[in-house]
Amino acid sequence: MQLGLTISFTLFCMVMVFPLLWAVSTSFKTYDEVLLEPFKLIPEKIMFNNYLDVFTILPFLRYFMNTFKVSSITCIATLVTSILSAYAFARLKFPGRNLLFMLYLATLMVPRQVVLVPNFIIMRNLGQLDKHLSLILTGTFTAYGTFLLRQFFLTIPADLEEAAIIDGCGYWRRLSNVIIPLAKPAMVTLFIITLLNIWNDFLYPLVFINSENQRTLTLGLSILRGDFDTRWNIVMAATLLSISPLLITFLFAQRFFIEGIALSGIKG
Repeated sequence: MQLGLTISFTLFCMVMVFPLLWAVSTSFKTYDEVLLEPFKLIPEKIMFNNYLDVFTILPFLRYFMNTFKVSSITCIATLVTSILSAYAFARLKFPGRNLLFMLYLATLMVPRQVVLVPNFIIMRNLGQLDKHLSLILTGTFTAYGTFLLRQFFLTIPADLEEAAIIDGCGYWRRLSNVIIPLAKPAMVTLFIITLLNIWNDFLYPLVFINSENQRTLTLGLSILRGDFDTRWNIVMAATLLSISPLLITFLFAQRFFIEGIALSGIKG
């Protein structure tokens, strides 16, 4: 039984890891080798120039900075709005709180594609088309972030807040001095999830962004795919460069991410 599980998990891991290994291998191959031996994992000649060619073919640094700007501002804004709304739903008592929270959660069932046209009309009326602010505003408010943080806030003992009340702390000081320091795992989890969604988003930048100097990485990488031919070695090199910040961020925050996922659903 144990041997069977070990073999099954080993095969599953190999299937999951193979696409990443293939992408890394392809990024170091020559164009001819990609066409002749696409599934060969060890290149005959390692081509480091593929990574340098990415910066000559595309304004990669500009696309990277645009993506970094949109993602970082959106993540910070999402944390702020989610913390405030989650604290209100978790700790404040007001009429219709549970009903309002359920209605807010119901928006999770609406895909972003459904509200694409209304968001486009709103951004056009605000004069924000072809600007990064349109991507930031449409990605900031999320019911998932409110739900995740609310569930984590419910796991924090109310006795801590009661002690803060005795010390004369109001809502803001209780939130900043008691709740937020204890909610770092959930906040890091929300930050990583939001970063992944915004960094890899293609649909909204495709609709809202027109000019070249405003493009994000996902739009920039789509240029590498030609109508008749695609240099897959360059595409894989550019792809690995674009996802490297996400991998580094996750490796540094992995402990908080796993802890936040594990603790966020304890209480209902």
